Amino acid sequence: MRSHFRPFWIGLAFVLFAPAAAWAQKPPTPAQTAPAAAAPAAGEPTASHLAAARELLELNGIAASFSSSIPQFFDQVGSNLTQTRPELASDLGKVFVQLKPEFDKKADDLTDKAAHLYAKLLSEQDLKAIDAFFKSDAGKKYVETQPSFMKDIVVIMEGWREQISTDMMTRVRVEMAKKGHQL
Repeated sequence: MRSHFRPFWIGLAFVLFAPAAAWAQKPPTPAQTAPAAAAPAAGEPTASHLAAARELLELNGIAASFSSSIPQFFDQVGSNLTQTRPELASDLGKVFVQLKPEFDKKADDLTDKAAHLYAKLLSEQDLKAIDAFFKSDAGKKYVETQPSFMKDIVVIMEGWREQISTDMMTRVRVEMAKKGHQL
């Protein structure tokens, strides 16, 4: 079951972590270097900080990708179950409709966790600036192109990974042979 979702998760990880890594390379803002006394009690972000983080997830499409994974999981479960028991299809469809709100809530919970993560990694000021970008025409175009980009980059990444693996093993064999080892 996992292999069907590997491209989705690779793409999601790329979307989640590539921008964060790029933003992390900036020097810290005054809000990020402020004394700990300015932070809310127990290290929890403020409501407005979380709202800015959640808005980023909505604007950049990540929240939608969490939500869209629920029907994909239902399809996978349905396919697995009806492959050997096709008579279950009708009742299974009704059960999926019944369970959908419960699992939509789980996607929403994941969005909340991701918002907490963004709030931990980025200041509220930075999140608001990033949100402003995603509200701009360029930001909207960026989000619009992501599904196509992610589909293509996963294919590129798979080929790249295979080539690196082959090249590395070839080079390791050559260098180990120089040391008297045959691999």
